[in-house]
Amino acid sequence: MNKKLFGFELVDEAKKKILILDGAMGTMIQNEGLSESDFRGKEFKNHDVPLKGNNDFLNLTKPEIISKIHLNYLEAGADIIETNTFNSNQTSQSDYNCESLSYRLNYEGAKLAKNAVTKYNKKNNKKIFVAGVLGPTNRTCSMSPDVNRPEYRNINFETLKKDYMISIKALLEGGSDLIFIETIFDTLNAKSAMMAVYEVEKELKIKIPLMLSATITDLSGRTLSGQTLEAFYNSVLHVKPISVGINCALGPKELDSHLKELSRFSDFLVSIHSNAGLPNAFGGYDETPEKMAEFAGRWSKDSHLNIIGGCCGTTPEHILAIKNAVEKFRPRKLIKIKHSFKLSGLEPFNID
Repeated sequence: MNKKLFGFELVDEAKKKILILDGAMGTMIQNEGLSESDFRGKEFKNHDVPLKGNNDFLNLTKPEIISKIHLNYLEAGADIIETNTFNSNQTSQSDYNCESLSYRLNYEGAKLAKNAVTKYNKKNNKKIFVAGVLGPTNRTCSMSPDVNRPEYRNINFETLKKDYMISIKALLEGGSDLIFIETIFDTLNAKSAMMAVYEVEKELKIKIPLMLSATITDLSGRTLSGQTLEAFYNSVLHVKPISVGINCALGPKELDSHLKELSRFSDFLVSIHSNAGLPNAFGGYDETPEKMAEFAGRWSKDSHLNIIGGCCGTTPEHILAIKNAVEKFRPRKLIKIKHSFKLSGLEPFNID
């Protein structure tokens, strides 16, 4: 596998400066106030189930809106643009009877992001990376959805791997520079995505740059499947990603200590894209761009960061403020941790 994708250059760029990831896609789509007919468009006006809320579907029915959002984040200073494909896998699209459109959703999502970068760079000369996003799906390989049947699973590893392979091929074909497995709440789901990456690498005879980002679901500091952040890290370091990070669920205040801990033991680039605080009583997010920038500046000053952006509730205004706060600081240096024998269950188990 000699052919390497452009995304590997991200590591070199991250040694020069703290890279800016874009912000929330869903928040920006909600601000558009779209109707059911907007989601359906002409092609799907007679679809048999409601499509409103299927944000990835706008890659097909309202591509101009997705392009505009990408361009807004690019103008705010983003170095990495995420494709609008968080739920473009067959598993998630089955809720809308749209699983047959998975390849197309991923392909068009990557194409829209790539075209936005090309358009932006007609007036600029900047290295920008398109991250093909794989979301966690709405099912879990590790846990039962039925409290009375702890042995039951509503999906298995092999099914999920094959699903992800479809998404990965489409994302690469559409122009993605790397694959970003994010919002990981079940490590076994993520491992099926990693195995899918490996299978696609073998099939296409290429090497795919990989970013990973876990979600700590509450103040206990664990993922939904129960792992601590270091246990998660031990579970995935064998794939040698270009970055490992944390995102979603919590705001910058709640993720502060976890980012510092990740920076301590990670061999790889460290990323964070937190929510704009915790949800309020109406499900919205109240953290201001200035407040998030304050955390970003502090983390940068203390050399904890390589990549930073925003998740739920963030906007181009948040990303611009974060960019301005970090640009005067040097990125965290890649450190070589002395490797011991590392295992993990719910907790890390390291033998020196």
